[in-house]
Amino acid sequence: MTGAGDEPFVAAVKPLVDAMGGVMLPPDEAGPDDVVLSWEGADVVAVRLPQLAESLDHILAAMERRKGRPLADLDRKAKQEVVRILEARGAFSVRHGVETVASALGVSRFTVYNYLNREKGA
Repeated sequence: MTGAGDEPFVAAVKPLVDAMGGVMLPPDEAGPDDVVLSWEGADVVAVRLPQLAESLDHILAAMERRKGRPLADLDRKAKQEVVRILEARGAFSVRHGVETVASALGVSRFTVYNYLNREKGA
């Protein structure tokens, strides 16, 4: 995938790609929706970004790791905070985003909408 001089660049971008839920692949395997990264004038690595729905799953999993327990086990206030963070990240613009978040939090869609409306009214 890379030449020896490119390895530090690939190592530097890998944490970002991993955090986004992306996949790194050789530049010659890049598809039309992939992002090809160049270093010192040469294509070094291609990044395949996840679909929005996959990104939401990735974000939820990361939040769960950060909290140290399943999101469904959080108290009401913490769940409201999760919804606020997810809204700021655009999670509810994803098709079935509310349903996905409700399932992860162990609440109903109605409850997620209430949390969202509560934020707007605050």
